Amino acid sequence: MKKSPLWAGILSPPLALGGIGAAIIINRSWWRLTNNAISDLGKVGLPYNWVMNVPLFISAVLAIYYAVGLFNELKNTVSKIGIGVFITALFFLVGIAIFPEGTKPHYAVSWGFFLAGSVGFLITGIGLWLEGQRKFGAFTVLLFIVEVLLARWAFNAFKGVAVAEFIGISAIIIWHYTLLWETFFVKKS
Repeated sequence: MKKSPLWAGILSPPLALGGIGAAIIINRSWWRLTNNAISDLGKVGLPYNWVMNVPLFISAVLAIYYAVGLFNELKNTVSKIGIGVFITALFFLVGIAIFPEGTKPHYAVSWGFFLAGSVGFLITGIGLWLEGQRKFGAFTVLLFIVEVLLARWAFNAFKGVAVAEFIGISAIIIWHYTLLWETFFVKKS
């Protein structure tokens, strides 16, 4: 993979998390992790909603650039299908930034991101397992199971969905950086 898509993959998650973090700080007078959704920080009509939405948009575009480069590196059809689903999730992430809370498409693009992101990483992990990367495949399946169980618990335990959303985001980011490390740094050394 060329260096520019690789750098895009490295920088994308901190950019999105930085925007979310800044929006939390700006809105700390009313926003609560256990009572709100992350999307509340970017909703229509909220002053400074761009603080979250702009970095989210840029992060998603960088991640798409990286994932397309990764797609071209993969050999296994199942892995390619998984990354294709994951790229679809990233387009849903672009949709979250373009259609913030308070617009009709927001609910669909938000769910689309979390579902396609998780299913995409699961399919990719299974594909890599079939390719012989057994440890990474097992790690992926275990991460997916833990994510689903913790997110389900969070949906039932809290009034808001932000905890469940952060669980999903964390699983996707952990998987992303583990894959990036295994694919581009461990194998090269």
